[in-house]
Amino acid sequence: MESLEAFIKSVKSGRADFTQVVTLPAKEGQAARAKTSSGTFEFSRPGRFRFVYKKPFEQTIVADGQTLWLYDVDLNQVTARKQAQVLGSTPAALIASAADLRALQADFVLAADAASDGLEWVLASPKAKDSALQSVRVGFRSGELAVLEMLDSFGQRSSLRFTGFQANAVLEASSFQFKPPASADVIRQ
Repeated sequence: MESLEAFIKSVKSGRADFTQVVTLPAKEGQAARAKTSSGTFEFSRPGRFRFVYKKPFEQTIVADGQTLWLYDVDLNQVTARKQAQVLGSTPAALIASAADLRALQADFVLAADAASDGLEWVLASPKAKDSALQSVRVGFRSGELAVLEMLDSFGQRSSLRFTGFQANAVLEASSFQFKPPASADVIRQ
C-alpha cells in the first residue's frame, strides 16, 4: 500500500513502453490462448493518459480529462465515451486518474498483497457490483510502476509489463488531445 500511495503522491506524470499479454480462459478440449501486444503509455494526473498499441494491431486510447477516445486504425473507427462514466473502477484509474489514495478508495477496496518476483503488490477490487473487472494487482519495483495484472469477470487475464518507466516526465499537452481522422467513423456513446 505504501508503494501505491507514494506513487500517487510523487509521480504526477510518466511514460513507459509496455507489453501486454491477454490470456483467454481454456475452453473444453482446448488450452488457454494468449495474445501479446505492445506499445507506449503516457499519463498526466489527474485523468489524462494515452496508450498507443503498435503491435500486432494499431490502436490508440486517449483520455483527455473529459472524453475517452478509442481509435482502431484497421477499422478506421473512433469510439468516444464520457470519461467520468467509464474510468471509475478501471486499471487506468489506479495509475493515472486518482489524485490521491482516498479517491481510489471510493471505487476500490485496496489491500497489500504478498511480495513476489521482486515486486511489492497492491490488490485492488472494484466496489461496483456491475464491474466487468474482478481484480487488479499493481506491482512496483523500487517505487516504480512495473506491472498491472487484471482479471475480468469472464476469467480473462491481462498483464501489462512496463519498461523504461520515466517518472514525472515532461509531456506535451497535445499528447492528451485527440482529433478523429476526417475519414474515420465516429461513434459517440
